[in-house]
Amino acid sequence: MQFISTRGQAPSTSFTEALLMGLEPDGGLAVPTSIPTISAARLEEWRSLDYTALATAVIGLFATDIPEADLRRIVSAAYGPDRFPAPVVPLKPLDAVAPGLALVGLSEGPTMAFKDLAMQFLGQAIPYVLARDGKVLNILGATSGDTGSAAEHAFRGQKGVSVFMLSPAGRMSDVQRAQMYSLADPNIHNIAVDGVFDDCQALVKALNNDAAFKAEHNLGAVNSINIGRIVAQAVYYVWAWLRASDGVTPQERGAFHVDVAVPSGNFGNIYAGHLTRSMGLPVRRLILATNENNVLDEFFTSGIYRPRSSAETLATSSPSMDISRASNVERFMWQLLGPEEFVARWASLETTGALDLTDHLEAMRAEFGFVSGTSTHADRLAAINRVQSEAGALIDPHTADGVTVALRHMEPGFPTLVMETALAAKFAETVEEALGEAPQPPASVRELLAKEQHVVEIPNSEDELRALIARSAVR
Repeated sequence: MQFISTRGQAPSTSFTEALLMGLEPDGGLAVPTSIPTISAARLEEWRSLDYTALATAVIGLFATDIPEADLRRIVSAAYGPDRFPAPVVPLKPLDAVAPGLALVGLSEGPTMAFKDLAMQFLGQAIPYVLARDGKVLNILGATSGDTGSAAEHAFRGQKGVSVFMLSPAGRMSDVQRAQMYSLADPNIHNIAVDGVFDDCQALVKALNNDAAFKAEHNLGAVNSINIGRIVAQAVYYVWAWLRASDGVTPQERGAFHVDVAVPSGNFGNIYAGHLTRSMGLPVRRLILATNENNVLDEFFTSGIYRPRSSAETLATSSPSMDISRASNVERFMWQLLGPEEFVARWASLETTGALDLTDHLEAMRAEFGFVSGTSTHADRLAAINRVQSEAGALIDPHTADGVTVALRHMEPGFPTLVMETALAAKFAETVEEALGEAPQPPASVRELLAKEQHVVEIPNSEDELRALIARSAVR
């Protein structure tokens, strides 16, 4: 399988080439030239597989330039018992809250967040490609909280790889900061930027768009612009549907559809759901949940995509979603409009600051199944309290946003799966506000918070970042 850029001005690449590239040379994002099909028969063949075997099968549809035996070893290392307890992704019923509601447990990995499921795959796949091809890679990324720690824990100590991770100063939880800044590995570089996540993301894109600097310093990316992240995330959508349909008779499975609610910031996780739906996974609707930074809700409600400035981006109690310019929405728009129309209309976003797709709004809903909603601080407190009191489950603020919007859109006869974002222990302050008492942090978290932290602070400056990378990049 080959991958091309959404901007249409870069040569096609293989999966492993796209894996190392991150952002395409023309500033676009990698998308597959064709979408594999998941038939009902194939789903039944996959039903008995464990998570590792399913991941090998699903990722293998895209990573066609990795031999199957090598891919199996990569995936087995990524999802082994030293990183994830079986079954890797549990399905947790929340019928006491609403019949048919369930939580897809994506936060069982090393950093207690859904990002681990994709990042642990990249942490094995990228070193494999580098060793195979005799290359090195300097990963430049931006995080609003969970991507950074997941990436650093996946790549710490790996040969031929350094990680330069930008984070918005003062805008993450104590646990999120500790998970990143406590790492002392020489190949991990934490950089706190005086700004918001969108400023960090803009710096990453600016340096990636400088072809000479990117080539000189072997820059790549592992945040959700990396197609390898998207492909690895697609696996748990398939897994979740299979587990949700396990109790359905074989005769009824052909008509068994679910709705999936996804807390959304950079649009990467829900885009993976959209990709699997496009492949044929029986997902009826994709329910997009935002916090008060609700640019994406406005887009799917009105058809107008209007990113906000850094000054307009609010600091909320679900900080990993404090994003006002969602990178991965470009991939969806490319599919929605088609390559030629996308390139023509994308220019209006660059010049006017907005993209009017009201003429495609009905297709976004009817053909692609998107609905959306906004959750506030009061909403997430209420959701955390309700899920705990009615179902005995503890959820984090981002997952609470997903539950809030899911409950608004649920319809009888359609099970609704909420994609978990993180464990509640990462956001103890908000959980305590919701419940009146803080969740007891595990011993590992208490030890983590006590560790010395290592971080470099810089202004929102390309020059400062360039100089830092030039001094510390692996060569």
